[in-house]
Amino acid sequence: MLEDDEYHDVTIEVGDDPYVKIFRAHVVILNYRSPNLRKIFSTNKKSDETLTHIKLPNILPEIFQIILRYIYGGKLSLREYDTSDIVKILIAANELGLQELIPNIQSFLIKNKATWIEQNFNMIYRTSFEADSFSNPKLSSDPSNYSNDDYNILKNTLQHCIPLIRLYNLTSKEFLNNIFPYRKILPENLYIDLLKIFLDHDYRPQTKEIKVTKEINTNKSIDSKIITHQHAELISKWIDRLENTNELNNLYKFRLIFRGSRDGFTPEKFHEICDNKSYTIAIIKVKDSHEVLGGYNPIIWESRDCNSVSHSEFGKTKDSFIFSFNKDDIKNHILSRVKDVDYAIDNYRFHGPSFGRGDLIIYGGTERSFNNCTSRCKILSYEKQIREAVGYFAVEEYEIFQINI
Repeated sequence: MLEDDEYHDVTIEVGDDPYVKIFRAHVVILNYRSPNLRKIFSTNKKSDETLTHIKLPNILPEIFQIILRYIYGGKLSLREYDTSDIVKILIAANELGLQELIPNIQSFLIKNKATWIEQNFNMIYRTSFEADSFSNPKLSSDPSNYSNDDYNILKNTLQHCIPLIRLYNLTSKEFLNNIFPYRKILPENLYIDLLKIFLDHDYRPQTKEIKVTKEINTNKSIDSKIITHQHAELISKWIDRLENTNELNNLYKFRLIFRGSRDGFTPEKFHEICDNKSYTIAIIKVKDSHEVLGGYNPIIWESRDCNSVSHSEFGKTKDSFIFSFNKDDIKNHILSRVKDVDYAIDNYRFHGPSFGRGDLIIYGGTERSFNNCTSRCKILSYEKQIREAVGYFAVEEYEIFQINI
């Protein structure tokens, strides 16, 4: 079909002068396979019967040819290409939003081309930060002009870096000039601690600085009423994007921070305990079944109001995932990674730990239990449906664990 010029309905101008090539293709196929091309087509609709014409100046023609064959055929043998070309294919896949292809290329490079990556680290570093997914819209140099959305963007970008900054070692002048103007992105307890330190030199901080080391679990037990050590091992592999058959070198320590039967099942209790905590894993036991559902949230939980216009109740991350187990058979599982990163985490204050626009939503309960079937899973923002049943379900128990990355 790719070679059939007769029925094409779009021309694509690929490359930049003087290296430009025109490709002919079919909108229906490109729409289905590439969400980014779908967006471009939606803004270039023709009211007459003339062909749609779009430009992709940032992709080399020879690389787009490879990508186009993959889009039509669904196959791509990376071993046929030089490493530098594989990197260019990865960049093009990112620009076109081919989310199913990106992790496979990344995994191939890491496993098979580690020496090349090390030798060409400067190029990889520069290329990474040229990608849109590594950057945010430019912010003003004056934080007094920031909107709430600007602060949220900055907060989401830096939240994993803030714990690594030696804030307690700053001078009062450094804190006043460099930290205080951006105080809105700091966790509240950390900000209060810093104020007390710089106003009272005898004060000892309550917030502990995070060690820049990964916390490894050498103990085979886990404090859970729902999952076992084997479940934790599999989830650890998913966090590190390892295949199920890969050997696990580092099992994260799952530290229980919330349990419904102990702390209460209400959304208020969940947010009271879990807000401003990152790298958390939610484990949910479905009532009257062997089903275990869950999700991984690498960014902080927050309590937000629902906004149908800005959708500000959602947290953005590309690393979250949801999953399901049969409690008695660990091999019977489903892993579903986020595909719509703008809607990865549901921070609506009247929901418990929830993911996507309905992919896994935990509605409110009482202090002692969930007494109704109001939680649900409906695929929208993640790759796969994690429950066979699409209706509502009741929660018997749920737990939140935190890990140190």
